[in-house]
Amino acid sequence: MARRGGRGHAEELVFAPLGGVGEIGMNFSLYGYGPPAKKEWIAVDCGVAFAGPDLPGIDLVMADPAFIADERRHLKALIITHAHEDHIGAVVDLWPRLRCPVYLTPFAAAMLEAKRLSEAGAPDVPIHVIAPGVTVEAGPFAFEFIAVAHSIPESNAVAIRSPLGMVLHTGDWKIDPTPVLGAKTDEARLRALGDAGVLAMIGDSTNAIREGVSPSEREVAGELEQIIRAAKGRVAVTTFASNAGRIRSVAEAAMRCDRQVVLVGRAMERVMGIAREQGMLDGIPPFVGAESYGYLPRDKVVACLTGSQGEPRAALARIANDDHPEVTLAAGDTVVFSSRTIPGNEKAVGGIINGLVKQGVHVITDRERPLVHVSGHPRRGEMEQLYQWVRPAISVPVHGEALHLAAHAELARRMGVKDVILASDGDVIRLAPGEPDVVDTLPSARLLKDGALLIPEGLRVVPERRRLAFAGIVSVAIAMDERGQIVGDIQMDMAGIPEADATGDSLVDLIEETVIDCVENLPKARRRDPDAVSESVTRAIRGTVNGRWGKKPMCHVLVLTV
Repeated sequence: MARRGGRGHAEELVFAPLGGVGEIGMNFSLYGYGPPAKKEWIAVDCGVAFAGPDLPGIDLVMADPAFIADERRHLKALIITHAHEDHIGAVVDLWPRLRCPVYLTPFAAAMLEAKRLSEAGAPDVPIHVIAPGVTVEAGPFAFEFIAVAHSIPESNAVAIRSPLGMVLHTGDWKIDPTPVLGAKTDEARLRALGDAGVLAMIGDSTNAIREGVSPSEREVAGELEQIIRAAKGRVAVTTFASNAGRIRSVAEAAMRCDRQVVLVGRAMERVMGIAREQGMLDGIPPFVGAESYGYLPRDKVVACLTGSQGEPRAALARIANDDHPEVTLAAGDTVVFSSRTIPGNEKAVGGIINGLVKQGVHVITDRERPLVHVSGHPRRGEMEQLYQWVRPAISVPVHGEALHLAAHAELARRMGVKDVILASDGDVIRLAPGEPDVVDTLPSARLLKDGALLIPEGLRVVPERRRLAFAGIVSVAIAMDERGQIVGDIQMDMAGIPEADATGDSLVDLIEETVIDCVENLPKARRRDPDAVSESVTRAIRGTVNGRWGKKPMCHVLVLTV
């Protein structure tokens, strides 16, 4: 695409998101400095999004780094703000295409290493562990982590300095005066940056439509203790495996209520193992595994479970289906969803809740008791405070869908920000010099994690799976001699197709008759051409089935010459 608003060969500072704008998840941002055609780059975050039902069989979605992979000799650093999957989850898959140093905190480094070791053939990623307040130089940039509160330990905003000004990339954050685990948002440092002058703020928009201030994590801890203390039977709490602070809150409440914490789910065991190694669970008694669950008295156990988003293979789904090998619940037990359902997961979560209710389990969500969960993102009141501290000249809302971005933009203008830029993935925003503007567009395609493979989103794999889910498939094998006559029996198989039509006639028999009639009515020349026979039979089968069923299945026809 032709560059818009060009400025010749003058050096410029640009921001270019490849993921995380107009969507929640898949965060991947670039900052470039230099002439338009020859910049040096740093990247911030490299995350994934979880595939929905529109992507059957796909595990994860991530930004395609094709542009920066081509420029990787000019890529000076990949900076990870925190260890949530939507910020770190694509590093192992995409680093071989980037091959740059990776900078992150000790907890994020341990999480990345655990993920790397769990995947066969994962690359040995060169990591540099840094702490807040330490300045790191990377080409024309210098950057510094600034501690912020969030729902995972060691979350950071990033102050990025360049010859044309400083940018604050907020990452995920909130203002929590009493976090259970980790540092508070560093107000003093953020105010100091504002006093020094911030050119632009690239800011979290997730909760920009919500008024007020997010409750503190400490309030959740108090609510969970009340629930656990009042419970007569077993208590199970499900939350994100990465929310180490929430699990510590559960553990503190369980300790005060004389209950033992049982961890159920490999992801949760892995995260809490890292948290304990790094001293984040000091003073908390050791957890036990699912194998100990059945030996504990019902009124002496609190189970922390994976599966808060309805994941079918997670522990909670198996318990709701009564097929977990070690953990069961019964009438009089309590399950607390200490999480908010991600849009798109409502049906799966609802199915689990219904399964638990049928077993007589008391289910508590944030609809009944709002303080069983609080968001790790800022509401409008907190966003206003940050703008008062930082006072950027430019605001670029990110990390949100269109509604959230628009609400963030309105707030920024009301807070006196001179220039507010609404962008999309792939936009190149010139921050300096001159008036900020979208000046170019980069490719912003998606890669799909399909089992052990990364595939481009444009391949026919996913559309074919959708068609299979909609109308099934017919497979036919025909042996023909050199004269174009059918030899032996026609071999057929169907999947996802009804056995009979509305009158009760067998579709298998109908398809076989269709194949025979089609071949016999072909001109002799076409009968001796296997490709022509396959094409004609495919069209005939799809037409016949559509006439009796109203749907056209996929059709594979193999013609063998014998």
